[in-house]
Amino acid sequence: MPYYRRVGEIPPKRHTQFRQPDGGLYAEELMGQEGFSSDSSLLYHRHLPTAIVAADPFDPPAWPSAGNRPLKPRHLRTHKLDAGGGDPVLGRAHLLTNEDVRLSYVVADRPSPLYRDAIGDQCLYVEAGRARVESVMGTLEVGEGDYVIIPTSVTHRIVPDGRVRMLVIEATGHIGPPRRYLSTRGQFLEASPYCERDLRGPDEPLYDDATDVEVYVRHRRGWTRYVYANHPFDVVGWDGCLYPWALSIHDFEPITGRVHQPPPVHQTFEGPGFVICSFVPRKVDYHPLAIPVPYNHHNVDSDEVLFYTGGNYEARRGSGIEQGSISLHPGGFTHGPQPGAAERAIGVEYFDELAVMVDTFRPLDLCEPALACEDTGYAWTWAGRNR
Repeated sequence: MPYYRRVGEIPPKRHTQFRQPDGGLYAEELMGQEGFSSDSSLLYHRHLPTAIVAADPFDPPAWPSAGNRPLKPRHLRTHKLDAGGGDPVLGRAHLLTNEDVRLSYVVADRPSPLYRDAIGDQCLYVEAGRARVESVMGTLEVGEGDYVIIPTSVTHRIVPDGRVRMLVIEATGHIGPPRRYLSTRGQFLEASPYCERDLRGPDEPLYDDATDVEVYVRHRRGWTRYVYANHPFDVVGWDGCLYPWALSIHDFEPITGRVHQPPPVHQTFEGPGFVICSFVPRKVDYHPLAIPVPYNHHNVDSDEVLFYTGGNYEARRGSGIEQGSISLHPGGFTHGPQPGAAERAIGVEYFDELAVMVDTFRPLDLCEPALACEDTGYAWTWAGRNR
């Protein structure tokens, strides 16, 4: 994170005695990235955070994946995956994956177990509904349009308030603001489309005195189910620059120009081998001869994923795209607006659209749930045919 936060009770000096009311020491825990060489936070526990009493292998729900062969654009209708309900972690339907990132969709109506992703950061995008993200750092209340970044190895659980729909982006490293938005000391620059005022973090610790508590951990060799002697939510205070945080897509300020602007102006986050962009309602190109919809383009180095999450998708009229749709336009394929969209857009001054884009720099494979909700006629819509 680009700035420091302090929550609860902490001693005036790091790595010094900090005693509980009964005279015993609080247990200090440093959580840090890249060894001791990058962002970190310092937590103070009532009990030892290392005290486990059991550890067993765990096999989570999993789906095989296969390459995009034959290579073609895909349209996934995620709302076809609504049947039943589940929890926001073990109920994720995996859709697209490669060596750097995995994209899943989940419709959840019950709390997740306590969970820790030790492989990389997670970015949750809330399509609809509300939830609480509870963690060792405290609580975040999140709702429609929120991005939630959960750093690697932060123990947390997600508690839906009723029914919540989320796109889940799981990285193999860290997700954060693009480096070009930040000063050399980590402050957001004036040219950034969002800033520190738009970010929300936990503001008070949680406390749970339960014992023999299960925590599910995803790690580089699979999953393990631990039993901890005491609940991980026993932190009295913490400070630092590493913690879960939220940004509303509605606080992303679009960058526009006289002619059509390329997708990097919409970039919101970067991760290892991928970027995340936000397409939000905005005034569009104001050159007198401008064509506001995108030109046909061929991204030779990336696969492009768009999650359509609100508004009117004028450039895609006739393609079958709807609320909750995901389009995959792979590297090696030229794509662009639907037939007639360029002419229809001339003279338009405003786009009322909301979408999350993930561009990956390695090809994405399709998992079984993606194939189960695929609109198989999508690839032929540019030609005006349906197969």
